[in-house]
Amino acid sequence: MKTLKNRLKKKIESSYLIQGEDVVLYDRALELIKKACDLQLEEFNFLKYDDDNFNEDAFINSLETLPVCSEKKIVLLKNVTKTTQDLKNKLNSYLKNPTPSTCLVIFDFYNKFDFIISEKVDANRLDPQDLVEIIQREIAPKAISKNAAQLLVEQCAGYYSLISNELEKLRSISKDVVEEDDIKLMVNKETEFAVYELTEALSKKDAKRAVHLLDLMEKDTKTLGLIVNHFRRLFFVAISKDNDSTLARLLNVKEYAIVKARQNAKNFSKIQLKNIYELLNDVDFYTKYGEMQLENALYYLIFGILYC
Repeated sequence: MKTLKNRLKKKIESSYLIQGEDVVLYDRALELIKKACDLQLEEFNFLKYDDDNFNEDAFINSLETLPVCSEKKIVLLKNVTKTTQDLKNKLNSYLKNPTPSTCLVIFDFYNKFDFIISEKVDANRLDPQDLVEIIQREIAPKAISKNAAQLLVEQCAGYYSLISNELEKLRSISKDVVEEDDIKLMVNKETEFAVYELTEALSKKDAKRAVHLLDLMEKDTKTLGLIVNHFRRLFFVAISKDNDSTLARLLNVKEYAIVKARQNAKNFSKIQLKNIYELLNDVDFYTKYGEMQLENALYYLIFGILYC
């Protein structure tokens, strides 16, 4: 994101293609672009298209119309999966001679827009070792032990956008060197993000990784609830024909949660997800009626999913 911020200071490009798995960075990139464009009257000058409201002609027309009482307008194309050849032709034709006052931003989690020539924004998560080195560099003037930096990466599920927020807090402590105990005391465990990681480990049948992630989590009803809700979400995503934004509204979650669920659901068959759904109901019953302790229920659930 710092690279994007520096690029925006020099020039606002006519289009930005954002791709990668760190879905938190998509919104962070959009906010940086909005700030650089200094949008006025956002209700008129920020237009969003997704699978729910996408229309090729309306989209192309919005790129070519002028902003209202503002130097810039932003048109956001968000995780649209219906990319016809006609759309590709129209978009490539537009980008050869774009409207100077329009900034097109494409959220492309599904890599449907590789065909266009656009300013690229990388929203992929970094390698854990690279993150450790970045943390050790960016926490200056303080220092941080390698073990503490590795724990910070774990507790933020490898998302740099979350790590950078925690670094602000860690710089404020009175000690010169940040240690593991400081991470445990001050850093919020991003349980929801850790659940995404756990789901991915389970889908790959990586028992060692799954147990390690669960060991890092609090063994409480919140963790159990998130895991249960997440796998129920995978089941609903797998059997539903609705698009991301509709499912997000129906399940009362943010759209990035549906994006991640759809990605993880591909690693299971529908029969496996149905069996897991029934397992979730069993575990929910056991814990509610005191037939199983919470911590035991969590491990029972994890191993049940691993060997479903």
